[in-house]
Amino acid sequence: MPDKFVFADEAGCFTFNRDQNVSRFFVLCTVVMNDCRVATDLLELRRRLAWDGAELGEYFHATTDKQDVRNAVFDVIRRHEFKVQATIMEKSKAQPQVKETKPTFYQYGYFYHFKFGVSRLLGPASETLVTTASLGTRKEKVAFEGAVSDVMRQTNGSRQWKADFMPCHSDPCLQVADYCAWAIQRKWERDDTRSYDLISDRISYEYDLWARGTTHYY
Repeated sequence: MPDKFVFADEAGCFTFNRDQNVSRFFVLCTVVMNDCRVATDLLELRRRLAWDGAELGEYFHATTDKQDVRNAVFDVIRRHEFKVQATIMEKSKAQPQVKETKPTFYQYGYFYHFKFGVSRLLGPASETLVTTASLGTRKEKVAFEGAVSDVMRQTNGSRQWKADFMPCHSDPCLQVADYCAWAIQRKWERDDTRSYDLISDRISYEYDLWARGTTHYY
């Protein structure tokens, strides 16, 4: 059994222009946990909210949840120990070869994300299960696995890890990653830190990947 659990999600769209309702940033987000007990508490919260007549979607999803539901979810999340890592990618600074395909974009971002944000939280002999919300295509899954595999091999070859892909509604821990990604994106896109402030003490890594870049490609 693994002794570390990493749940990954992202925020932002894969559209490269300045049209209305197109995100400026693409945010890669992971949550590292030693156990998954938060999942039990989120399921219990779901049952309680349903009993109380709250307006709910099919699962906790920060973008569409009502504010009172978000408040309750963040309250439960904050009772548990975890670390959050975020890589911020300002899409207009992505070089043409980086954004040529979605798998290429994923692999580029996740390689740096795991190398500098996640790997230092894993012990040299750790056994890690990396779960991400289902990616759209087989190529995207291969790109994700390739990025993580490269990092694990380069930083410590003795680490054991496995990747798993599932819909966000299938695991409440993925919903934790969704909420954290959403909160971080709100900060960067809208300068809205209300939700970000609730998890800021859990953030171990938040890096603007192209902060030093000066060229915008659109």
